[in-house]
Amino acid sequence: MINFQLAQEMIDKAFKMAAEKYQRPICVAICDNYGFLIAFARMDGAPIRSIEISQGKAYTSARMCVNTNAFLERLHRENIPASYFCDEKLTGLAGGSIFKDAGGNIIGAGGVSGLTSGEDQEIADMMAEIAKQA
Repeated sequence: MINFQLAQEMIDKAFKMAAEKYQRPICVAICDNYGFLIAFARMDGAPIRSIEISQGKAYTSARMCVNTNAFLERLHRENIPASYFCDEKLTGLAGGSIFKDAGGNIIGAGGVSGLTSGEDQEIADMMAEIAKQA
């Protein structure tokens, strides 16, 4: 399972990547494998709406056990809305990644918001790589 120290390391690296590569602020949420929030941080100037969006992306990845871009693909492929899953917190917005340890066990998830969906997903995927190596 993911701990606070690892979550903080992921947030720090996500903030660094957003600042250096995109020069724009983000919000980052890290949750456990059940979708419960472990850590959250908002860079100065990040959009207020990104607070809930980042948390929703992390929650969705944990609950659905997939990255949110894959969840969105499923919604489109099966032509169903996220509401069919009877969970109002689910989102199909890209930018959420499932975290697995080196053995492939799900240990948590993260969500990023504030950039484009693709950029958010890239940062979330980078955090997933950190989890795999921890």
